[in-house]
Amino acid sequence: MSAWLTHGTGVVRDDPERNIAIPADLTVPLQVQAAYNNTTMFFRYRWPAQKPGIFHDVLRYQDGEWIVEGKAVPGSQPDGLHEDRAAMMLDDGSVPEFGRYGGYVTIGDGLAGLTDEAPEEVTKYLPQTRNRLGAWDDKADDAKLAAQREAGYFLDLWHWRGGRSNPLGEADDQSVADERGGDAGKGAYSTNWDKDLNQPKVMFVSGHDTLKWDDIKAGNVTQDNTYALIPAATVPYDQNAGWQNGDVIPRRILTPGEGSRGNIGVVGEGRWTDGYWDVTLSRALDTGSPADDKILKDQGIYQVAFAIHRNATGGRWHYVSLPENLGLGRSGGITATPFQGTNPTWGDEWADVTLFYPGQVTWPMLNNANAHAGAEYIQRGVPVAFRHSPEQLANYGIEQEFKPQIKRQWLLTLLAGILLIAAFGFALNATLSTRKGA
Repeated sequence: MSAWLTHGTGVVRDDPERNIAIPADLTVPLQVQAAYNNTTMFFRYRWPAQKPGIFHDVLRYQDGEWIVEGKAVPGSQPDGLHEDRAAMMLDDGSVPEFGRYGGYVTIGDGLAGLTDEAPEEVTKYLPQTRNRLGAWDDKADDAKLAAQREAGYFLDLWHWRGGRSNPLGEADDQSVADERGGDAGKGAYSTNWDKDLNQPKVMFVSGHDTLKWDDIKAGNVTQDNTYALIPAATVPYDQNAGWQNGDVIPRRILTPGEGSRGNIGVVGEGRWTDGYWDVTLSRALDTGSPADDKILKDQGIYQVAFAIHRNATGGRWHYVSLPENLGLGRSGGITATPFQGTNPTWGDEWADVTLFYPGQVTWPMLNNANAHAGAEYIQRGVPVAFRHSPEQLANYGIEQEFKPQIKRQWLLTLLAGILLIAAFGFALNATLSTRKGA
C-alpha cells in the first residue's frame, strides 16, 4: 500500500538539510574561442544568464549595526547575492586522468557541499595527493607533494569572478593539487571588516547613499552603476557619515592581484548584455611560474574543462563540461588561432561546449565496481565521452544524489506488485474452488 501511496509523488526534490538543490536546467550551452600571439593567450567565453550576478556578500546597515547578507546556501542564494563565475581547468598532459575524465578526478570524498561533507572545509584535490583513493584526511607528506608539483602534477585554474575580480579587469589565477588554492602572491579581494573596531574598513567615496538594499534585491543595480569597492571608489569608513537603514557596503574590498596570482587579465570588460555574459581573458603564454601555471607553446596540445556559476549559486552547484583538447595552431576540440598584433579579431566561429549539472559523483565512487558499473572502463582508461553524453551525465548525477530513495521506491513498488499478483492468485484460486464445490 505504501508503494502505491508514494508512487508518482517523486523522490527527486530539493533537500537543503542534505545539501541537495537541483537546478531547473540540467544543461547550459557555453561558447568558446581561443587565440594567441607571440606572447599572450586569449580565451573568450559566452554563456546565457537571466541576469548578471555582480554581487557577492554585502553589509547591510540596520539600527546602528552592520549585518552580513549573502551567506552561501545549497542552490540559489535567495537574495541573489552570489557572483556569477566562469572557470577553466587547464593541463599539459601531466595529469593524464584529467584528459579522459575532466573535473571528476578532482572530486574526492568529503568535499564541502556534499551530503557527506567532512567536518572541516575540503576543496577539490587530485587523487595522487592522497595516500588512499579519495581520503580527504590522508594527505601525502610534504616532500611527495612538492615532488608532484615540480613534476607538473597539478591543474591550472583560470577563475573569473563577476563580483570579486571583474570590476578590476582581472581573473583569479589558481590551481588544483592537494587542494584548490591561489597561486603565489596576493588575490584581488579581501574582507571589508575591521575586527578591532567592529566596523567596515572602507566605504564608497560617494557616501552612504551609493547602494540600497531594496535596489540590490530587486536587481536594479547594473554594471553601469558604482557597485564594487575598487581603489578609485573607496575612502576609509566614517561611522558619522549619516548611515540609514537599508544602506549597503560590499563585504569585499578589491585591489589588483599581485605576483603569480594576478597573472590573468580581462580584455576590455566582462559584460552582461541581453541575457548573455561575454568575457575575454588573457595571460602570458609563459608566465615564468611553472610551479603555478601551465606554460603554453605554439603547436602544443592541452586539455581543458570548463565550469560556470549563474543564478546566484556557489560551491558545487555549478555546471561543468567534459574535457576538451585545445590545440595552439593545431586542430582540436578547441583550436587556438595564431595572430599578429595586440588583441585578436574574433570571427563568428565558436566551439560549442555543453555544460551539465554533475550532482555528487565522486572519483572514488566511479572507481568502485560495486557502486559504478563502468569502473572497469575507467581502469582500462576509456574516456568518459566515449560512453556518456553531457545529458546522460546530468541525469546520472541526480540518480546518485537520490540513490537510496530511488532504491527504496523501487523495492516498495516491487513488493506491491508481488502482493498484487499474490492477491490476484489467491482470489482466482478461491473463485475456482467455489465453482468446483458448486
